[in-house]
Amino acid sequence: MNPAPFSVLESPLLTRSPVQTPPETIAEPLRPSLLRSFEHVPSAQPVAAAAWHAFLWLVIGNAIGVVLALLLLVPSLNPVLGEWSYGRWMMVHVNILLYGWCSLPMLGWLFRIYGADRGPTAAWCRPVLWTWSCALFAGSLTWLEGRSSGKLFLDWSGYARFAFPAAMFALWLLLAIALVLAWNSARNKPWSAHAVKIIGLAILFAVPFAIYVASSPGLYPAINPSTGGPTGESQLESSLGVVAILLVVPFGVARRKPGWHWPLAVAAIVFAAESLLCLSLSRGDVSHHLPSQYLSLGSLLAWLPIAPAYYATFEWHENTTGWRSALLWWWGFLVVSGWVMFLPGVLDHFKFTDGLVGHSLVAVAGFLTALLALVLVQLLGDDGWILTRRWSFLMWNWSVFAYVVVMFIAGWIEGNDPGFTIVAGAARNVLYALRLITGILMLISSAEWLVAASALVRTTGFIASRHRHEVTV
Repeated sequence: MNPAPFSVLESPLLTRSPVQTPPETIAEPLRPSLLRSFEHVPSAQPVAAAAWHAFLWLVIGNAIGVVLALLLLVPSLNPVLGEWSYGRWMMVHVNILLYGWCSLPMLGWLFRIYGADRGPTAAWCRPVLWTWSCALFAGSLTWLEGRSSGKLFLDWSGYARFAFPAAMFALWLLLAIALVLAWNSARNKPWSAHAVKIIGLAILFAVPFAIYVASSPGLYPAINPSTGGPTGESQLESSLGVVAILLVVPFGVARRKPGWHWPLAVAAIVFAAESLLCLSLSRGDVSHHLPSQYLSLGSLLAWLPIAPAYYATFEWHENTTGWRSALLWWWGFLVVSGWVMFLPGVLDHFKFTDGLVGHSLVAVAGFLTALLALVLVQLLGDDGWILTRRWSFLMWNWSVFAYVVVMFIAGWIEGNDPGFTIVAGAARNVLYALRLITGILMLISSAEWLVAASALVRTTGFIASRHRHEVTV
């Protein structure tokens, strides 16, 4: 049974017993002091709206993915789409999943941290979300028109190159206003809360400019001359960025357990050591055959035992159990498979094959989806049931796993026979049919989440105090 969402009308502050109170007093206007008390109570609406936008883009991205899988299975369908063929839809597919599904839940996370989900700023969360989605839609139109910077995940060009950073700046402005309005509130009382949030705003302020500059076709990172892909140093650098997100996320949504300090200390020491290691590596065009490249990337294996211990130091809502387990499982799979696939001989075999497609699914559909689902469930509390239905949870995770296995098999065969995915054959068709089926199952799971989130958006109000996770730094 799904728990009933908490409504502002059910609050003990607003509900009066008809036995104890004369009927004529029930309609009395609320006192200003009573209304002001709600300025410090977070509304579930901003987070629920962020979840709805995220699921919308996840469904659209998965639907496009199904179309792409069908085009690969039956290439003769490509001419039917005219200029909007496989190549252009692929750009839309990867970008809306990255900047839509993988980003919008974190807007809900930021709303809660900066207090934008309460008081006068709560009403502006939805316009910011719509601004973000509209900018992403504008980018999708430019990619379908064939306009791109030519850089994977940084395809912003033309007017979309200005529109999306503008949407990011609108988010920054909302968070800054929320912080100023709540400067003297209890959750911002510690000096560390002010410091961390100001630093966060400084970093967020730089991101739109970084996106604009990085989208320039004239800028490229170091290249691995043996594969044409990223070097070990750049892989370690980007991986440490993911580790940083993994470490920071719990502080915004969960309380720390008393007495559990050693996992945090160990995580901080290891992260600092690996950051120094990354800075010491060559930032030029270096082959993965050098021991310094694959051994340094192997340092990420240290996070296999650290991550579970780290997350165990926080108090989590009971609804998060499944997604926390999935997160740690996918994290281990990502770290191990990522390092193994970078080793000399293995990467030479897998480069530019479906095997790398499978690895990207481990990262995005596996690890990142579990992390984002965990964040949303924790933020929504009892309303997080929208992501915890057993059938959709199992269907998603097992479908992703099956997809990855299929792609690893196809990639290994393709490494031996580059024409395997081009020339139709029984083995190729079976693997690509399985790819299509798993994609359809993922689409069904995400559609169920979108339907549930749509119902939640219409019913959510203030969050009951017993289900809130007020966190101070």
